[in-house]
Amino acid sequence: MNLMRSLAAITVAAGLAACAATPGTTALPGPGLARTDTTLRAVPIYSPSPSPAPGLLGGLLGAVAGLTCGITAGLTCHIVAGVGPQGLPAGTPVSKLPGLHPADLQSAYALPSASAGTGQTIGIVVAYDDPSLEADLAVYRAAFGLGACTSANGCFKKVKPGGLLAALLSGNQGWGQEASLDVDIASAVCPKCKILVVEASSDAPSALLAAAKTAVADGATVVSNSYSVAETRSENDASYAIGVPFVFGAGDAGPHAEWPAASSHVIAVGGTSLARDGSARGWSETVWAPSGGGCSAYVPKPAWQPADGCTTRTMNDVSAFADPNPGVAVYDSYLSSKPGWRTYGGTSVAAPIVAGAIALAGNGSSLTTAAPLYANAASLNRVGAGGYAPQAGNGSPKGIAGL
Repeated sequence: MNLMRSLAAITVAAGLAACAATPGTTALPGPGLARTDTTLRAVPIYSPSPSPAPGLLGGLLGAVAGLTCGITAGLTCHIVAGVGPQGLPAGTPVSKLPGLHPADLQSAYALPSASAGTGQTIGIVVAYDDPSLEADLAVYRAAFGLGACTSANGCFKKVKPGGLLAALLSGNQGWGQEASLDVDIASAVCPKCKILVVEASSDAPSALLAAAKTAVADGATVVSNSYSVAETRSENDASYAIGVPFVFGAGDAGPHAEWPAASSHVIAVGGTSLARDGSARGWSETVWAPSGGGCSAYVPKPAWQPADGCTTRTMNDVSAFADPNPGVAVYDSYLSSKPGWRTYGGTSVAAPIVAGAIALAGNGSSLTTAAPLYANAASLNRVGAGGYAPQAGNGSPKGIAGL
């Protein structure tokens, strides 16, 4: 017991120290770009082995501040706080919820969400445990009439980390925000799809990659991820070939390449802004300026990627909505600060939109690389001025023909 008390004291002290250093406005690359959202990082907690119970000390550390996820190695989730009120209660009428709703996303991308997706499973990879995830998803789906998706009816499954230490430390509210966003938006795009969440035992990239492979082994037909680290020479491109579409958000720190979105074995997703207009589509779409996208420092140019100004692999391949103004509506009760209905943006929104659209198309076996997105570029929505652009890729989903 003395050992456990010492461990708890050390862990809490580390959490308080980490939360005391709160960064403010972060300058983005390029002229005129500045990000005013505050990016806070969750305390890295190593949970070596899978857990039947939510983390106790991990939940305590998550309660110290409103955290978003990250680790000391520089991993960042692609989630940005949206505009408008945050923390509205579960019973808030849908008409009062800010941000885009499922019907908006389905309309903007002309998706057959009401009829397609049966038999498909969207894998969501996060770190640590969110004990409220299934209950929160139920609130979201009920509010928007998407139908129940529960472990009882076989639609929802969560694979958790475990072991004694994991039972004490695995809960994390920062990663819980990412998990809530991912499952809600995947549901919004493909309500008939099954949702498989795999919670890695730590937020090391190797643990998250292992979780993605676990998702595939457990039946995922597409896997969505929303995290990145800076590129290094140690990248193992081949390890990201997992046999199904592997979707990664491009990041929210301006036009440059990040890993693993720069892998030639994944589908890199950039961020866009949407606005209603009087066009036949009903929406206009432009590049969201803070979206990642650019030339990889180390990954060779794939044979299927045309010349585009980079001699190496260029991210992105495709894009979707990511603008935090107005963001998307998400329900998350696990937060200590302003739990409930919130709005979020970032390429953490774009990634599950694209993953859900791929699931609707049911063509996972042909999208193990992004090659078909270049062959079928004419079947995607042009973003902005049109043509290929690193931040927007070949464009956004236009129904499922381009997927």
